[in-house]
Amino acid sequence: MNKTNGRKSLGMFVASMLIFGTIGVFRRSILLPSAFLAFARGILGGLFLLVFVSLRGRSVFRGLPRRLLARFALTGAMIGFNWMLLFEAYNHTTVAVATLCYYMQPTIVMLLSPLIFREKLTGRKAACALVSIAGMVLISGVLDGSGAQNRDMPGVLLGLGAAVLYACVVIMNKKTQGADVYQRTTVQLLAAGTVMVPYLFLTDGFSGMTFSPLTILLLLVVGIVHTGIAYALYFGSMDGLRVQSIAVLSYIDPVSALLFSALLLQEPLSPVNIIGAVLIIGSAMISETGFRRERRV
Repeated sequence: MNKTNGRKSLGMFVASMLIFGTIGVFRRSILLPSAFLAFARGILGGLFLLVFVSLRGRSVFRGLPRRLLARFALTGAMIGFNWMLLFEAYNHTTVAVATLCYYMQPTIVMLLSPLIFREKLTGRKAACALVSIAGMVLISGVLDGSGAQNRDMPGVLLGLGAAVLYACVVIMNKKTQGADVYQRTTVQLLAAGTVMVPYLFLTDGFSGMTFSPLTILLLLVVGIVHTGIAYALYFGSMDGLRVQSIAVLSYIDPVSALLFSALLLQEPLSPVNIIGAVLIIGSAMISETGFRRERRV
């Protein structure tokens, strides 16, 4: 069956990308530890999807083999730490720079594919990887020394760490077949939140937190809107869109994150940063082939 870009599906997908693109702005307004924010996002988002799947007359856990359940729980734990690193990156650099570091994930997957999936690294993909790495160098400020002398470097490293975990989850999802995307995502979100609980206890992360009405509202928005609703829109739009359209439209997320950080947080990119952003996002778009609907985590 050939897919057509239905107006409803297109609107749902674009809406999900714009929602994902604003999470950095919201994180800046939540004065809580990154691990706690990851906990709240996973639990609230997972519970929302659990209810959403139930209302569709389906069950998340029924018929799910223990092997898959354990694998999804493991990848969910990786997602939790992935979020924690990304949220912490926002604290150490601009939303734009942290987002661009995070979007090195496609390049990491591309470079690992020949080793893990025995996929051929074509000349085009190799060139795109080199261009993306060059963009990362420009973003980091290594060439002019600014990255090593200011507070941005920890944010760059945290963003890259989040990208590595993101890439690992994408690879494991690609190697795991046999479950509905809603089943997998619900389990992963709940596991992402749950794994943060022992981490918070071990690091004394629960102490000293204060919850104003605004903080509680923002937590609910991040958990329900940025996670539960956004994932429901994202997966719900897939059947009405062409694969190529999904691949291209996915980059609304990082582009909108850059625009929102500039407009709402007054964090404009320098000319060098803009060149780096174009190299990273452009090379990733060009190299995208064989997009999978389960890519989003």
